Amino acid sequence: MDDTNAGNAEESRQTATAPWQSHPEIAAEVENLKETYSSAALSVADVLCDAHPADDTAFICVDDRFEPQRLTYGELSDRSRRLARHLQELGVGRESRVGVLMEKTVQLPIVLVALWRLGAIEVPLFTAFAGPAIAVRVNGAEASLIVADVDQQVKLDGIDIPVLSTGDELDRAIDAHEPIDTAEAVGGDGLFLQLYTSGTSGSPKAVGVPGRAIGAFIAYMRYGLDVTDKDVFWNAADPGWAYGLYYGIVGPLAVGKPNILFAGRFSPEATGRLFKELAVTNVAAAPTVYRALKKDGVRANPSLRVASSAGEPLTSDVVDWAPDALGVTVRDHWGQTEQGMAICNPWDERLISDAAPNSMGQALPGFVAGTVGNAIALSVTDSPLMWFTGYVGDPEKTKERFTEDGDWYFTGDVGRCDGTNFFFASRDDDVILAAGYRISPFDIESILVTDDAIVEAAVVGRPDEIRGEVIEAFVVVDREESAEELVNRLQQAVRETYGAHAYPRRVHVVDELPKTPSGKVQRFVLRDMEL
Repeated sequence: MDDTNAGNAEESRQTATAPWQSHPEIAAEVENLKETYSSAALSVADVLCDAHPADDTAFICVDDRFEPQRLTYGELSDRSRRLARHLQELGVGRESRVGVLMEKTVQLPIVLVALWRLGAIEVPLFTAFAGPAIAVRVNGAEASLIVADVDQQVKLDGIDIPVLSTGDELDRAIDAHEPIDTAEAVGGDGLFLQLYTSGTSGSPKAVGVPGRAIGAFIAYMRYGLDVTDKDVFWNAADPGWAYGLYYGIVGPLAVGKPNILFAGRFSPEATGRLFKELAVTNVAAAPTVYRALKKDGVRANPSLRVASSAGEPLTSDVVDWAPDALGVTVRDHWGQTEQGMAICNPWDERLISDAAPNSMGQALPGFVAGTVGNAIALSVTDSPLMWFTGYVGDPEKTKERFTEDGDWYFTGDVGRCDGTNFFFASRDDDVILAAGYRISPFDIESILVTDDAIVEAAVVGRPDEIRGEVIEAFVVVDREESAEELVNRLQQAVRETYGAHAYPRRVHVVDELPKTPSGKVQRFVLRDMEL
């Protein structure tokens, strides 16, 4: 969810009703979150770690041998204080950018809290990145240090930034230092994270996350995911990306509810085993995870009560599969690096309702959403928990994301609202214009994946002299069958379900779809393919 040209448009504006505003107690809670995390005295390390009882569990860390280790807040506090002393000696201080290239081990939260104690800013680096992608981020951020797992450091060749190794070497360094007794106050406006957008439609841009964003993260944990004291919570997303970092690290720490950090490789079998052995009750993951579970026939344990999806639109095949296989429906949630989650089908009992088919949901408490023309937008003036004000060091790209009067923020997604519900159509630059019709790739993809042979599908527009554009589909299949029969079947399904004007003129069977490391389909790569 990156670039958009929507900011150049002057179009009609429609504000959708935000159901949370009709609940006085929720409105009061939102206002309290805004005030608390906007304070000039805010210390990130204090609110995320030190304020919690020392004996409470901060994270349940599981290695590839499936041996869980509980990290308490007391241990997190002590070891992060010791590591902060060591980082000070390495020159890390307030506003220092530090790249973190680590798997989801017990050391990860210790490193992050240590950085925040010093008022430093983490630059997350996804461990699936190749060297050039890492270089773009750490050089762009002018990082002064990279904390990296030993087996990741081969990717850092040619990057002229000091490296601190994790593992046994880091443990020895922590043990050798006395703990510091301070936690830098960065305030609500001070940054503690600097992420880069995922690059679905252009080069990544720097998003600085201020302390006040913690209030918005809590809102999603509370109202969107409904994480309670009784839950065994697992956000399976990688903290190298926004959803895993905001709601797998920061959000759980902020509400004092432990998340599971699984350091092993993802597989449907491993996921099913974790469901069972840890008795997971509340899970959040990308649609690709649910599709993999569906394909492999994984069933959850009876304890699961909440299942949420984010990152890409949730297609109907997963929605139809989940109640029987998981014992609960999967509810779709929408957000982006620039703002975190802002529209969702909430699990909070005060807001929960039957999810409209294919709906992104309603505005999350703290946000008011609407449309400007055909673009989904967030109201700047009416969203008390909105925290994004612009890209770091890029005023031109920042300008594109807001209306000229500054009242609305363009999300970069095209869609519509119906009452309180929002419906995703496509990225702004993914809309297909065929013979005068505006066609959403998502609508066509949702039809294609209902075919039993299709694992994943992506649709793009190709230039055509007569129609302007024609629809072209790329599909991943899980069985051998006649290509001609498959193509005819898919084309007919679109004709019958959507319309004769929207069927894919060409269908390509591919081994995999091009994606960002966070799992988002890069349709611009498909459009540029020479076939």
